[in-house]
Amino acid sequence: MRIQGSVIIEQGVTFAIIVVNQTVTNYTSRMIQMRNFLSPYFPNMPIILMSQDANGTPHYYGRQDIVKFLRSIRLDQIPWKEYVIY
Repeated sequence: MRIQGSVIIEQGVTFAIIVVNQTVTNYTSRMIQMRNFLSPYFPNMPIILMSQDANGTPHYYGRQDIVKFLRSIRLDQIPWKEYVIY
């Protein structure tokens, strides 16, 4: 499985942002399942899920201080990378 994401260190906090479909972020149970699935690949760090609406506007879900920070930056400022997970 290939996913788009980024691991960022900001102000001493290391966290992961993972791009998911809106079908994941529309339901709390799916977000929890996705975070649980991803946690072994991004150990000991908060996982922020990001989906985009029909206009391409990003929406972030996770720890509120990190979400607030991400809302203050542009998508193209995030160093996106493709991860292969099994």
